[in-house]
Amino acid sequence: MTSIILVDDEPDIRDSVQRTLEQAGYQVRLANSGTEGIAEYRRAPADLMITDMIMPNGHGLDLIRELRADYPSLRILAISGGGNFGAQSYQTGAISTTAYLAAATAAGAKVALTKPFTREKLLAAVLEALR
Repeated sequence: MTSIILVDDEPDIRDSVQRTLEQAGYQVRLANSGTEGIAEYRRAPADLMITDMIMPNGHGLDLIRELRADYPSLRILAISGGGNFGAQSYQTGAISTTAYLAAATAAGAKVALTKPFTREKLLAAVLEALR
């Protein structure tokens, strides 16, 4: 069975993506941050790492760079919605989702996917990343 480590700090996203992947037949392990994702992969490597880009306690870009340096063949799918900026915390200079995902691809993510995404787009991205 294909194993996936899913790294996302948002419980609703994590639960939804996990459920979708498990229904499609994948084995899924979870991490809440980039730091936890790195530790989980080092503990037990997986066939694919799916990581959010914007998280406290270790961004996805840091995760990608560190793991790709040690595991060059690791397949990574980067996901991002650009962060959850409320009206009070929005900053005009904030980095766009496109920029985060472009940085992820440049750092070694094989596939990048913008949140929100459909079940079909997620599963297609996973298949592409696993090729």
